[in-house]
Amino acid sequence: MERPYEEVADVSPPTDFEFGSLANSLALLLEAATSELEHDREAAKTTLAAAASILRSEIDRRSAVHGTRTGGLAGWQIARVRSFIDRNLHRTIHASDLSAIARRSTAHFSRSFKLAFGEPPHAYIIRRRLEEACHMMLTSSASLSEIALNVGCSDQAHLSKLFRQAFGQSPANWRRERETPWHN
Repeated sequence: MERPYEEVADVSPPTDFEFGSLANSLALLLEAATSELEHDREAAKTTLAAAASILRSEIDRRSAVHGTRTGGLAGWQIARVRSFIDRNLHRTIHASDLSAIARRSTAHFSRSFKLAFGEPPHAYIIRRRLEEACHMMLTSSASLSEIALNVGCSDQAHLSKLFRQAFGQSPANWRRERETPWHN
């Protein structure tokens, strides 16, 4: 039997490369929102919401690493679970995997996770998948079907369904609205 909690040892702060990638994604989102304000306020609001979500995730991640987050899980549990999710977005993640990492029963873990993260594990994983999909759409030329598989969706239709529920538009439209001249 696989013991996923043994796989998670590194909960160190992000490297300069990771920070640079995060900062670049946020800058692209903010630039897109700025240009959208002139002609499409709803698109601008959606872009700002994506940027805020990415920034909130990073703030939460850093808080957990430094032990300032309170709730149903200890700082080390939050850091290990978050790290495991981020490294495994491309595959199916079961609550039992996460509970093993936190060394809690699945039921206790699920309640504690919601206290610590403010949402159930499944909702958090979906949100992180969508955030990563947004990042990939802004920073790569990968096809939507490739992006869908890379973030753990079964296919492009699955990504589109989740994306439309969260952002009110298809990933293709979202990406097209945010294309910049240097991405073409």
